[in-house]
Amino acid sequence: MEAQSADVTLLLQQVANGNQEAAARLIPVVYGEFHRLAQRHFRLERPDHTLQPTALVHEAFLKLVAQRDNSALPRVQLG
Repeated sequence: MEAQSADVTLLLQQVANGNQEAAARLIPVVYGEFHRLAQRHFRLERPDHTLQPTALVHEAFLKLVAQRDNSALPRVQLG
C-alpha cells in the first residue's frame, strides 16, 4: 500500500502539471481504491441495503471528476 500511495502522489503531481497521460493512469487507481473502500464499508451495513458499492463509487467518482479546480482538492489518505 505504501508504494501505491507514493504512486498516487506522483501521479497527482504530474496531473497538476498538466500531464494528461498521468491523469489516464491515475483514474483507474483511484477508482479501484474507492471501490475497495466501499465494499469494505458495505460489509458493515445491513444486508438489505438498497445502495450497492459500485453505485456509490460511481456517484462519488463522477463528483470528483466533475471538479473544475482539482488543484483545490487535498491529497488525502485513501485507506
